[in-house]
Amino acid sequence: MSRGPVIVRDVEVGDAEALQAIWLDFAAEPDRIGRAAAPVDQIRRAIDRLRNEPAERLLVAVVDGAPVGVAHLRRAPLSPIHDEEAVHVGYLHVLSAHRRRGIGRQLLDAAADWAEEQESTHIVASVAATARDANRFLARLGLGQVAVVRASTVAHLRSRLPVAAHRSAATTVVAARRLRRSSRRAAWQTPALRASSRLGR
Repeated sequence: MSRGPVIVRDVEVGDAEALQAIWLDFAAEPDRIGRAAAPVDQIRRAIDRLRNEPAERLLVAVVDGAPVGVAHLRRAPLSPIHDEEAVHVGYLHVLSAHRRRGIGRQLLDAAADWAEEQESTHIVASVAATARDANRFLARLGLGQVAVVRASTVAHLRSRLPVAAHRSAATTVVAARRLRRSSRRAAWQTPALRASSRLGR
C-alpha cells in the first residue's frame, strides 16, 4: 500500500472515475441510500456544477495522484431562524484501504479552513447513525450529536402516510381555490362594480 503524502484539493473533472470508485466503496457500507453509483458522464456534469457553485465545494484527498477520500462542503444557515452560517460536511468518506492515516482529519481541516475564510461559525457533519467508526472519529474531534437524519423516497413516504389525511389536505387546498374564484365572481356581479366598469369604458 502506498504511503505518499496526502494532498487535499477541489475535485477536478478528471477525477470522475476515481470519484465513482469512492462512491461504490461508500455505498457498500450498511444502511446507505442510493447504492448505485452514477455514470461517469453524470459525475463529470456534477463536478462542473459544483466547481461553479460558490456555496459548495467537493474536496478530494489525493495520494500518489489518485483520489482516495472525499468530502462535500456546503455553506448554509445554521437553522432557518439564525443568521449564522455553518459549513455542512456530507459524504465524508475515505477508501477502506487508506484509513487510519489521518486522511479524514485532513479533509475536516480543509473544511474548517473554508469555514474560517467564509466567517462561518459552525461545522455540521452528517454520517450514518450505524457508521460506528465514523461516529467515534467525529466524537473524538469534539463534534457532538445534535440530530438523527432519516431519509426515504417520496413514494415510500407517501405509502406510509394516511390516505385520508392526504386527501383532506388536498381537498382543503382545492376548496380554498374554488372559494377565491367564487368570491371574485360574486364581487363582479354586484351592481356597483358593473356600473363602475361601464363608466370606465
